Amino acid sequence: MTMPKDTNAYGTIFGGVILSYIDQAGFVEAKRHGLHRWVTVAMDRVEFKRPVHLGDVVSFYTSTVRAGTTSVTVRIEVEAERFESGDRVPVTEATMTLVSVGPDGRPIPFRSAATIHYPAA
Repeated sequence: MTMPKDTNAYGTIFGGVILSYIDQAGFVEAKRHGLHRWVTVAMDRVEFKRPVHLGDVVSFYTSTVRAGTTSVTVRIEVEAERFESGDRVPVTEATMTLVSVGPDGRPIPFRSAATIHYPAA
């Protein structure tokens, strides 16, 4: 739920706040490919479609669109449930790339996405 500390002078949520949550959501998706360190190397595209208002409940939906040897590309779709009406509207979408790194900060390979088994939903 969005709070007053996250709003700008127009009563909507700062884009940077949403970007921070997108980064966190992307990390959660990348972590499904390996429980090691992941770092964000790029946000290739972020599109703000509609504003997020004070009191909205914001949800982040992720999917892996590409899994390489040392990196994953993640798509994040952001939806807001409007405080006043309960309507759900798409507000933002982004694509980002994260790289798996070892303790020295250098890229390391991770196991193939084909070997990962997700629980049934």
